[in-house]
Amino acid sequence: MTDERGDATPDGGAGAKAAPPSRPQQETWPSNDGLELSATVWPPSSAALRKPDVLCLAGLSRNARDFGALAETLAARGHRVVAMDYRGRGGSGRHPDWRTYSIEQEAADIDAGLDALGLARAVVVGTSRGGLHGMLLAWRAPQRVAGLVLNDIGPTIERAGLRRLSGAIGRRMAARDWNEAAERLKDALSGQFPALDNAGWRRFAGQLYSEAAEGLLLDYDARLANTLGEIDEETEMPDFRPVFEAISAVPLLAIRGALSDILSAETFAAMGERHPGARLHVVADEGHAPLLWDVPTQEAIAGFASDLR
Repeated sequence: MTDERGDATPDGGAGAKAAPPSRPQQETWPSNDGLELSATVWPPSSAALRKPDVLCLAGLSRNARDFGALAETLAARGHRVVAMDYRGRGGSGRHPDWRTYSIEQEAADIDAGLDALGLARAVVVGTSRGGLHGMLLAWRAPQRVAGLVLNDIGPTIERAGLRRLSGAIGRRMAARDWNEAAERLKDALSGQFPALDNAGWRRFAGQLYSEAAEGLLLDYDARLANTLGEIDEETEMPDFRPVFEAISAVPLLAIRGALSDILSAETFAAMGERHPGARLHVVADEGHAPLLWDVPTQEAIAGFASDLR
């Protein structure tokens, strides 16, 4: 089933007059091994509309800018939104030992950030790797997760998609200018996002690249590639089915890009069957991972989050 809620409500629903956009702020906290970590925080536009906090967790090589459009929508409806940058990405520090770019260390960093930023309980929106972290957080600390939005990730990951990602991470990091950055993304990802126009590719580049002395660079440590290694037919794939089954009491909204090569249609359907009350939402003409720019997807997330406490 597809959930595209848009009912007008007196407390800031789709039909209510939107509050002015809130100005995002940067917050930092230390990791347990001394690295400075960063998050972008959008305060709620109106205290009168205050809703549950929202924690946004990005994909493997991505950063907090992925959630800018969604965060503005949610903040306007009374949510405080916190988008964390993992170590080695975005505004967080780069560690001299790439082996710390692990799920286990990132989980410890997230827990430290929850405490430092005062997030006792939140709705978690996790894209790809961020969704794996969302599942793990709901498993180890269910009292901290009011609800979980999984953006194009599930308990089973498709080998073909992971192989595609492993062949791209850490390669061709630099671009001369924004036009080249946008063209490079279009060449690599047009099969995943066939409906994007030139302005869309430029907007996408703005989320992935940052300005540096030598031009533009993808905003992550290239050594992330070492954490994936070679993906072939013999590679053992991660299995999150036990974790997914263990968190069946946590309210769930699952999102899939219709063209995704990471989350199959079969796994997506099974998620709805195995998780009582799950809401399912499909994004047309997008693959891995949906950009969260379109109004129906933002409405699905906003409607889900506003129903939680």
